Amino acid sequence: MLRYSANLTFLFTEAPFLERFGRAAAAGFRAVEFLFAHSEDVAGIEREVRRHNLEVVLFDPEAGDFAAGDRGYLSDPRRRDIFFKTLEDAMLTARRLGVRRLNVLAGNRVEGTSAAEHRRAVVESLRTAAPLAQSAGITLLIEALNTFEHPRYYLDRSQLGFEIIGEVGHPNVKFQYDVYHMQQMEGRLTETLLTHLPLIGHIQIADVPGRREPGTGEINFPFLLRALEGAGYAGYVGLEYHPSGRTEDSFAWLPGSASGGGGP
Repeated sequence: MLRYSANLTFLFTEAPFLERFGRAAAAGFRAVEFLFAHSEDVAGIEREVRRHNLEVVLFDPEAGDFAAGDRGYLSDPRRRDIFFKTLEDAMLTARRLGVRRLNVLAGNRVEGTSAAEHRRAVVESLRTAAPLAQSAGITLLIEALNTFEHPRYYLDRSQLGFEIIGEVGHPNVKFQYDVYHMQQMEGRLTETLLTHLPLIGHIQIADVPGRREPGTGEINFPFLLRALEGAGYAGYVGLEYHPSGRTEDSFAWLPGSASGGGGP
């Protein structure tokens, strides 16, 4: 059975952030994730995770002023030092929370910097960072985003991500496949996922259009999720969508229990 993780940046937003951990646990989830830890009360997160016996699947290292359009530092050759500082800080927090995956946002394209220079910056930084992550028991993930909502983002296709991972050549660097973003950029979701499954360390889902729960849009999630389960995908599927109503009501599509077997 697939394992589902509740993304607390998107779900249970009816409640303050720290209360969302208890709401997720009450809905039957055993795993949660969220975007950023640096802007939250880490001691409070640690308390809530222990109180409700939850696993934090992943979060993102600090990525700049996200609301203003910043999307990380990885692809910017001029900000390599900033990237490693944010990664170091994130690994310390990950150790505290027992997190084993960090999603490193690739960053925006920089005017005057060629595609080759961006790619070289990504590959070189990941090659340096991978052994550090391995020593900490962490897998680094890179994610492609759609350019309709993130027009300057460098990593906008899954194939580019898979090529970079192959070039880095380290088992602790994998791809985070976001179904919502990739449906808009390229489609062919099931074929791409099954073809590249060994390179994928985490999957996130939301329907298109609207980034709502599965069943509200054009993606055939029953087919997609059955294919993943049949292929033996052992990672988590993160629910990273905006519920169309009350969060708990948005889980009706999940198989099994109210949380769709959110536990291990």
